[in-house]
Amino acid sequence: MTGGGRRSARSRAKSYTDVNEDAVHRTKPNSNLRRDKTRDRGNALRILNVNLKIVLGFGILASLIIFFLVSHLINPAEVARKPRVVTPFPAPKIMDLPQFQGQHKESLYWGTYRPHVYLGIRARSPRSLIAGLMWIGIKDGRYFMRHICQDSDELSTYGWTHHNGRDFGHQLLVDQDMTLATSFLKSKGVGSGYGGDWTVRINVQSQGWNDEMQKNVHLFFYLADEDGNSLSLGRDILDIRENSLLASGSRTDIGGWQLHLKSEADLEVHYSGFRTPHIHNLSDLVQENLASQVRRFSRLQLPDIYESSSNILVFQISGRIPLETDTVFVSGTGINSRVEERISNLAGVALTNQLKVKQREFDAKFENCFQLADKLDSKSITVGKAAIGNMLGGIGYFFGQSKISVPKNSNVKSHDDFLLYWPAELYTAVPSRPFFPRGFLWDEGFHQLLIWRWDLHICLDILGHWLDLINIDGWIPREQILGAEALSKVPAEFVLQHPSNGNPPTLFLVLRDLVNGIKKNKFSATESNEIISFLQQAFVRLEAWFKWFNTTQSGKDIGSYYWHGRDKSTIRELNPKTLSSGLDDYPRASHPSEDERHLDLRCWMLLAADCLHSIAELIDKENKPGKEYGSTAKLLSDFDILNQMHLDHASGAYFDFGNHTEKVRLSWKEVTVGNTHANRELVREVLERPELKLVPNLGYVSLFPFMTRIIPPESWILEKQLDLISNQSILWTNYGLRSLAKTSSLYMKRNTEHDPPYWRGPIWMNMNFMILSSLRHYSLEKGPYRDKARAIYDELRHNLIRNVVQNYHKTGFLWEQYDQKQGKGKGARVFTGWTSLLLLIMAEAYNEM
Repeated sequence: MTGGGRRSARSRAKSYTDVNEDAVHRTKPNSNLRRDKTRDRGNALRILNVNLKIVLGFGILASLIIFFLVSHLINPAEVARKPRVVTPFPAPKIMDLPQFQGQHKESLYWGTYRPHVYLGIRARSPRSLIAGLMWIGIKDGRYFMRHICQDSDELSTYGWTHHNGRDFGHQLLVDQDMTLATSFLKSKGVGSGYGGDWTVRINVQSQGWNDEMQKNVHLFFYLADEDGNSLSLGRDILDIRENSLLASGSRTDIGGWQLHLKSEADLEVHYSGFRTPHIHNLSDLVQENLASQVRRFSRLQLPDIYESSSNILVFQISGRIPLETDTVFVSGTGINSRVEERISNLAGVALTNQLKVKQREFDAKFENCFQLADKLDSKSITVGKAAIGNMLGGIGYFFGQSKISVPKNSNVKSHDDFLLYWPAELYTAVPSRPFFPRGFLWDEGFHQLLIWRWDLHICLDILGHWLDLINIDGWIPREQILGAEALSKVPAEFVLQHPSNGNPPTLFLVLRDLVNGIKKNKFSATESNEIISFLQQAFVRLEAWFKWFNTTQSGKDIGSYYWHGRDKSTIRELNPKTLSSGLDDYPRASHPSEDERHLDLRCWMLLAADCLHSIAELIDKENKPGKEYGSTAKLLSDFDILNQMHLDHASGAYFDFGNHTEKVRLSWKEVTVGNTHANRELVREVLERPELKLVPNLGYVSLFPFMTRIIPPESWILEKQLDLISNQSILWTNYGLRSLAKTSSLYMKRNTEHDPPYWRGPIWMNMNFMILSSLRHYSLEKGPYRDKARAIYDELRHNLIRNVVQNYHKTGFLWEQYDQKQGKGKGARVFTGWTSLLLLIMAEAYNEM
């Protein structure tokens, strides 16, 4: 799914959960990176921010002025002290725009922003009050704690059936014979503190009536204060019928707060209080407490012990199944704050009625956005709702510092092998809750193609957070591992981010959609103004990002590019991976070199240049800016130059270029380890001297000129592309298009002893979406091949929808990729990132060039 370490991470998917258990104990909270700022610079920046509204009216000129002024306000001594790679881009933050303040910011304050746990709530604040759910599952007569999303729990299904991204979500979790339904609702009532109130309803049902163990359920609801503020225990929580108050406290952001438990069921409540900064290993603390109680008293219950100044409270809620509880959080609990009234409105019958209304609103908005009622059956629509629900329900908020590898050949001195990026926050969708519950740069562009159609303001907020991560050189770390909770899910070898390596700039896919939407009047006047304001503020950052690619990833020839970061010295990889491309093990030139020309990167650069040109025209029409980007786009879209560099005239196919030989294989050899013994390992063996030529591996990369619509609709090459796509001996399957042709020498070949094929055959939804988009484009263009394009489009769309819908109803999940032989889901499950693009395929809502 992603570039930069996810290839290897996925190939070791089963070991992830094993590593997690140890990593939880090893991980230390990230230290804060001190940022020295001179008084003069601070005052000047404040002046700039005050006058920002006025300055922005001048479009690109404003961006250049801001860039110049802020750059010259940086103290040279400060730059000398701080390595460039960890120096923020010197311009006002996008998230400081007025449109992201006030009501917008408060409306998104609380949410289900902890996607790595089955149910987790936090605020969009670096040091938040957080809440979550655990429960005890039963398998083969044994108890198991459920908390963090992981495959080893073997839940039959889990995920959000509905979620609007803001104040409502409904989730279904099936754990063996037990079914849990969790509903989240947020409310801003009279008297509420900042961000409002929220409630969680948990409904538990079971089919295991023959087993006494399965007639009872043990839920654990917890609150933890990341700021270390102490939490007060309710007066008599062992009898919630008399007093529903579980806990209370106070914070500077929301004022006083209370947590209440409401239920008609006969419940038994126990608790434990802890004082620790290590919130990410809470599962272990709870299990240790339970184990101690079982050993000492043969009771599966928390000890009802509250440590002095506890900043974590865990409440065990036990009862007979079926069971339903409402846990209500109210903020701003001062005098005349109507606490009892607000609690009543968020529990019982009142809550039931509100949840029904929210579900009807979700269904109505879903139909309004995607209009599937007349196109597809109910089973397909159910999957479409799960796609958008899980995408929105998987949005997370993270805060921390990325670890950056020390640049090679630099004068940077560090006691460790890494530098710390500045402390940063990130609000982002995630690819997969159990496997990749954090931000991935190239995935996010695809995520936002779906999200902007549902909620433009959430989309702009996410884009702003990502672009605020850009450094002074124009580089964005592609995998965001921020904070101890995120770090606990990643093995150490995948943590460091390398500043020489990029990732496809897919955010331009979304920006292009927004610009086109304004041109075609798809947005209201207010929305258009907000998009333009966003683009004005973002433009200097987008320019810097483009220039970083244009300088660090450029090739020897004008208009050529290649992904940096391939291992030239590897002896264990059949074909050195290109992790930065996002396509990981997709075959490139056998011998990495500066002579390479990567076709996909060339097309990504065309997208970026064309998008920047369009943005420049949109935000400053009078001065006719963006000529530089227009000329770059013209060069990269030149059909003759493209064909000279990448076309194989005999087949009509496009390929990478580089130092290559097909005669490479993996062979078992004895490899000496130290002076002691030899291991038998798979080692790369080259049987022929490589030479500079086109790299004859046909697959997704070959179709990038087709995806970016460089090929004229009347060209014979277009017919060849359509033939390659529809040929069952090459790319076509009954379930979608393969990532690599069956005719390729590396089709379904392992890359190392431990790395199975990844982008060497399986079907990926993001690439199929882009190919479908172009098929539809060519089916609407005048030319001799429009009917052929239409026929292929219809069949491919039908195959993709049918297969994913069948897999979902059979397995309960959307998957990372799909098997090209039988169509079965494979890779990570609960992969509700770009596989959710299926919904746009259903709606026939594609990106435009």
